[in-house]
Amino acid sequence: MNPKTLKQAIEYFADKTNCREYLVEMRWPDGVECPTCGSKNVKFSEKHNRWQCGSHHAKRQFTLKTGTIFEDSPIGLDKWLAAMWLLVNSKNGISSHEVSRSIGVTQKSAWFMLHRLREVLAPQHDGFKMGGPEGGPVEVDETFYGPNTRKMHAAKLAQRQRGTKPKLGVPVMGMLDREARQVRAKVIPNVKREVLQNEILNNIEHKATIYTDGYPSYDTLKAKEFVHETVNHVTEYVRGNVHTQGIENFWSLLKRGLRGTYVAVEPFHLDRYVTEQVFRFNNRATKDNPLTDGDRFALAASQIVGKRLTLAELTGKDQEAVY
Repeated sequence: MNPKTLKQAIEYFADKTNCREYLVEMRWPDGVECPTCGSKNVKFSEKHNRWQCGSHHAKRQFTLKTGTIFEDSPIGLDKWLAAMWLLVNSKNGISSHEVSRSIGVTQKSAWFMLHRLREVLAPQHDGFKMGGPEGGPVEVDETFYGPNTRKMHAAKLAQRQRGTKPKLGVPVMGMLDREARQVRAKVIPNVKREVLQNEILNNIEHKATIYTDGYPSYDTLKAKEFVHETVNHVTEYVRGNVHTQGIENFWSLLKRGLRGTYVAVEPFHLDRYVTEQVFRFNNRATKDNPLTDGDRFALAASQIVGKRLTLAELTGKDQEAVY
């Protein structure tokens, strides 16, 4: 069974056997394999809820969580899968407090779970570039995430800006392929020409048509075998097919989640929240591709293998140890 609604998902995954059968089908469609040696000569123990490989080697015993984002977690798969459903199907995201209340874990555990699940949602580009070989249209833009200066107390704002330039926040760059209706976005160190154009070269096919605003860092794209058109947002926003309205729609959705659902996001974690919104945007229901909540969940569940995020990595403590 593939659940199609939240109610069906909660009822179905409340049974541990259903959790196991669903993920076994996702992970091993051709039969259970040992994650260490790849052998299919394995035996399942219902009592211990684990398999044992018939070959003699280290780590012969394994569970469904072994080698996945769930590894070493004491939390049951019924709660993990419910949290995954809530994350991938909530248009504006879902807070750790809400997940905590919904599935019955502490807020700290829910926060850690959500970040591990965001690791699952990272896109797999496999070298594919936007625009395609025929040079389709791609919108490129950048935005900043940080304090909303319009809502900051006047005295605090003046103190923050005294003697320095106003802080715009953390820069995020995005690209929208109009024909594929797919977005790529990531946190970048700055919005200098070298950084922006390197991202374009790495993600967009040569000879593609690129639409941007009038930011000067894009002004040499024509010299790099791109067709480049711009709109000046001081005097116009749309000129025929020349606009960046599509990527700006994505920015609107992203900031609605960041400011409305998550309220305050540390720059260190921002890239994961961007990844979460990119996944939902790229797998939204359209006329050409009517994805359901169940389809979106199944796609996320198919990507759990080979991902790992420890608490030390998440909090940056392993980096502190290195430096």
